[in-house]
Amino acid sequence: MNNQNSMLIKAQIGAMVISLVVFILIAVWYLIPLLKRLSKPKAIIVLLWVHIPRYITLIMYSAQRECYPISAIAAKEAVVGDVVGAIVALAAIAAFRKRERLGILFSWLLVIETIVDVVVGFVRKAHEPLWGKASGVTWLILDFYIPLILICLPLLIWQLISRSDSATFSGL
Repeated sequence: MNNQNSMLIKAQIGAMVISLVVFILIAVWYLIPLLKRLSKPKAIIVLLWVHIPRYITLIMYSAQRECYPISAIAAKEAVVGDVVGAIVALAAIAAFRKRERLGILFSWLLVIETIVDVVVGFVRKAHEPLWGKASGVTWLILDFYIPLILICLPLLIWQLISRSDSATFSGL
């Protein structure tokens, strides 16, 4: 491994770690207090909106063309996982807007889908080490957006399990 590649790997991992720390601080200092003041559906909807832009992973196909060395199967796994996640999040929001209990079901489906997507991504990274090879928008997605999702997912789970269902549909 040459010195420049080593520096790129350190930069990418460093940016991801810094993003995780920053998003944890934002969550603890601002988001958690806000979520506690909102009704359960509103709090969940706030967290669901973070997942809507996951379709941005469609850029993987363009990144491949621009020499990002991700295999076709890994790109497809990433795209399918994230596009499905975005669709499920939107379905959950739409269900909540109609005050249907289906919003909770879709929210749990999103949690499961996101966990599977993250695990598949980590397993794939073990087989296709791409650290230090991303650039442009792909780098921003990996180092800023994915950490945001990783911080918001436990907050979504917390909102789904911490409040009684009796408060679920009041105040939407």
